Amino acid sequence: MGKYILVKTLIVVGCILIMSGILFVAQSKSEVGPQSSFMYSNPQWTVNGFAICIIGLVVLVCGIIIHNIKRAQ
Repeated sequence: MGKYILVKTLIVVGCILIMSGILFVAQSKSEVGPQSSFMYSNPQWTVNGFAICIIGLVVLVCGIIIHNIKRAQ
């Protein structure tokens, strides 16, 4: 039962990281957020947002792979 908690946690954390990365990219491109934010129209946060998305994607894929391995057993 504990292994399924790990899988669910990986999937949820991966999704949250992907959504956060997308939000950071959108804010750095002046799409969303207040203009007083330090991320607003800041190209460094575009790079950071993409990096966070990639990390989230890796975590999500790891969770899905572990889930499929456990289900096959």
